[in-house]
Amino acid sequence: MEKFKLTNKVAVVTGGSSGIGKSIALNFIESGAKTFVLDINNINNEDFKLDSAKNKNNLHFIKCDVSKYSEVKYSFNKILKLNNIDILVNSAGIAHIGNIELVTEKDMDKIYNVNIKGIFNCIKSTIKNMKTQKSGVIINIASVASSLGIFDRFAYSMSKGAVLTMTYSIAKDYLKYNIRCNSISPARVHTKFVDDFIKKNYKGREKEIFKKLSSSQPIGRMAKPEEIANLALFLASNESSFITGSNYTIDGGFTKLNGN
Repeated sequence: MEKFKLTNKVAVVTGGSSGIGKSIALNFIESGAKTFVLDINNINNEDFKLDSAKNKNNLHFIKCDVSKYSEVKYSFNKILKLNNIDILVNSAGIAHIGNIELVTEKDMDKIYNVNIKGIFNCIKSTIKNMKTQKSGVIINIASVASSLGIFDRFAYSMSKGAVLTMTYSIAKDYLKYNIRCNSISPARVHTKFVDDFIKKNYKGREKEIFKKLSSSQPIGRMAKPEEIANLALFLASNESSFITGSNYTIDGGFTKLNGN
């Protein structure tokens, strides 16, 4: 029997147009899941370069702003008309640089609306379905910033701390319904998001900052999106059926090995 298969499962992945979310969606599709990608950006099959008709048939896109409950509810209702949802991955998120003095009220609201309210909106829109079917898997993408003090990441760290505690609350509240909820906390992952972020905030110093951020992981590099996706696949599969209420740090030693 093949392990880590999601055959006949239905998954929803938010923020799935690029980076970690896209890698997770690809992993799920290749493992047999019918996968709905929700993203604020317009995307199509060509962006995913799927190699078989079966995989292409398992990929579905819905344009959706996760910060807006009305859009999220509409999108999930559209899915639920024809499918139960077995797996939800909350990967949509935005970053921010700055300490509390540099964070504006507008910044704070934007981070809250996407990183916290976005997850609230998605879980709220699917939890009743999971309760009815008495099964479900929810995976929230948090960050090492959820439990560490990281310089100049006030608003971002706040939001990821909330993701972590939401994970624990959902896991506790829905144990009797066989709904498992876990989180993944990556350190730095090399994505286009990171490249664009460095370019925007450190213009002219891109190579220097990239090297600095890479070397902050004791393993000597940033993670690849597919490495995060492989962990998500395990947590979505039946092989992890005894795991709930857990936070998985995947950080190249960042959390434990940065001491002298």
